[in-house]
Amino acid sequence: MGQHTASQRKNVRILLVGDAGVGKTSLILSLVSEEYPEEVPPRAEEITIPANVTPEQVPTNIVDFSSVEQTDEALSAEINKAHVVCIVYAVDDDDSLDRITSHWLPLVRATCNATAGSSADDSAASADGDVVEGLPEAARKPIVLVGNKIDLIEYSTIDSVLAIMEDYPEIESCVECSAKTLHNISEMFYYAQKAVLHPTSPLYIMEEQDLTPACKKSLKRIFQICDIDGDNRLNDYELNLFQRRCFNTPLQPQILDEVKSVIQKNVPDGIANDAVTLKGFLFLHCLFIQRGRNETTWAVLRRFGYNDRLEMCQEYLRPPLKIPPGSSTELSHRGQQFLIAVFERYDRDCDGALSPEEHKMLFSTCPSSPWSYSMDIRKSCPTNDAGWVTLHGWLCRWTLMTLIDVVKTMEYLAYLGFNVHENDSQLAAIHVTRERRIDLAKRQSSRSVYKCHVIGPKASGKTGLCRGFLVEDMSKLIGKEFKTNIVHCINAVQVYGQEKHLILRDIDVRHALDPLQPQEVNCDVACLVYDASNPRSFEYVARIYIKYYAESKIPVMIVGSKSDVDERRQDYLMQPSEFCEKYKLLPPHLFSLKTNKKELYTKLATMAAFPRFQAAWILFYKHSHLRQFALMTENPQMWWKAGLGVAAATVLGFIVLRTFNAVGTHSR
Repeated sequence: MGQHTASQRKNVRILLVGDAGVGKTSLILSLVSEEYPEEVPPRAEEITIPANVTPEQVPTNIVDFSSVEQTDEALSAEINKAHVVCIVYAVDDDDSLDRITSHWLPLVRATCNATAGSSADDSAASADGDVVEGLPEAARKPIVLVGNKIDLIEYSTIDSVLAIMEDYPEIESCVECSAKTLHNISEMFYYAQKAVLHPTSPLYIMEEQDLTPACKKSLKRIFQICDIDGDNRLNDYELNLFQRRCFNTPLQPQILDEVKSVIQKNVPDGIANDAVTLKGFLFLHCLFIQRGRNETTWAVLRRFGYNDRLEMCQEYLRPPLKIPPGSSTELSHRGQQFLIAVFERYDRDCDGALSPEEHKMLFSTCPSSPWSYSMDIRKSCPTNDAGWVTLHGWLCRWTLMTLIDVVKTMEYLAYLGFNVHENDSQLAAIHVTRERRIDLAKRQSSRSVYKCHVIGPKASGKTGLCRGFLVEDMSKLIGKEFKTNIVHCINAVQVYGQEKHLILRDIDVRHALDPLQPQEVNCDVACLVYDASNPRSFEYVARIYIKYYAESKIPVMIVGSKSDVDERRQDYLMQPSEFCEKYKLLPPHLFSLKTNKKELYTKLATMAAFPRFQAAWILFYKHSHLRQFALMTENPQMWWKAGLGVAAATVLGFIVLRTFNAVGTHSR
């Protein structure tokens, strides 16, 4: 289905070993000079073949070994350095053929096993059972058996060699050649190069004539990613996309029909409704390998991020991302569009939410789900009445993960196939915001995701405040105990007609004297919560503000929760309103789950969006005629265009104020 020349390796190192006189050195010299050498030295010097003259476009080093000039220690060192070992025997010498199994293969195995050390034991005990006759996968060295001097006989030794291959899975291929007539010389080194770049053993079990479990698992994930409509079949459109992504060339209709015909003939249920099923897809790759076209399957696997051990490459999962100090990470438009498409593909019943089964299927191409569905989803983002994540909640949850753990977001985007569908790395799905100091200088945030730390004493109502952000009717939360370790809640709010995401982090501090860590203090806006019905509650909030926020540039909102209960005078040297006035804060916002009013969240998001306007808010709150002026403004967006410098800042103050007045003035 296409050609593949790309490889992740920077070079290939080929070592030739074998008994004296089998023609190792002659093979190397014949390859280089393209003629048989009349005088052959005991050992050829190491040669390097440039990438542009090799079939795979990879520089290749060819190393000779001579027992006359080199020690056993030198041989062990060369075996370890080599990527592939060519064991050469003379086809006219039965003793050299026998020595393959009696000496050379056991020697290579023992050398590699010794080098693997303790990791060999770990591999032998692995759950995958990927061990062949005591040889751990980590210790395998690809081997090519080379029968030289074919010009001297009129028969073939291949049948004998094939029997050896069944007992030694590390043998990738065998070839008969002649250094004297140059027959199959180039092919011999091509097979050696191919054994490194496109090894068979990770893909195929020779004795079972079948793909390895790891290969099947990898190809199944690829099949699922390419099955865009989710019908468990690859139609012509999906197959063409697959072909373009892996080989940068379209699949001709005639060839596509031939491929389907071959599958139908060998695997009747490999084709359904004129489309390729998973069974047909696996058969096709099995056929490629059986016909010696490993490079085709490897091209597909590497395009989807797999390394030579059929593990996802770290470079593929975690492309380097630079995040300057003070910057944050958000989903880009492309990232959001991809996640919307994934959601809609797996929302099989089109009810606008992912059931637990649909959610499980969606992440079946990943090692596991990035979060707990039963707990994490329901407690951190909006869901429907059944507790199933909606499309809105789905984007919220990814937005949260992108802000707090962008590396994990990139990993799971790779697992889900973003790299393939978008033909780009996951970096295209991530937006790195400008530094916060620039936002402060410009008096306006360019971000669309804000962090709000909700801090308060135990039983102050801060957890209820956070959970209320997620539900339509907050009163349903009254009387509930919040026993969970989920500390983040995220939802969207409107700030001047623009959708912003606000993340509330519930900071759990048991005692007033317990210090806050820098990561618990630093945020876009802080919400300090006290229980308005508890006279000893505000002191904690006041101490937190004075200690951590009084000298910072972080906007702060003080909230009196449980305002439906009788408000009590606080046992502190100042009452909350006096405290706020002294420190130039907005008056305390009184909050209750019973009222089901959500203006608090809009206020917090607005404060985060305009981090330098706290003083202006206080000024305008003190002058009622300015409040009325702001309320009478019909089109606040017009003010964005008015004036520069101080005038612009003043107008912006009017706009910010209008939001605070529009969402409610009862908190004054």
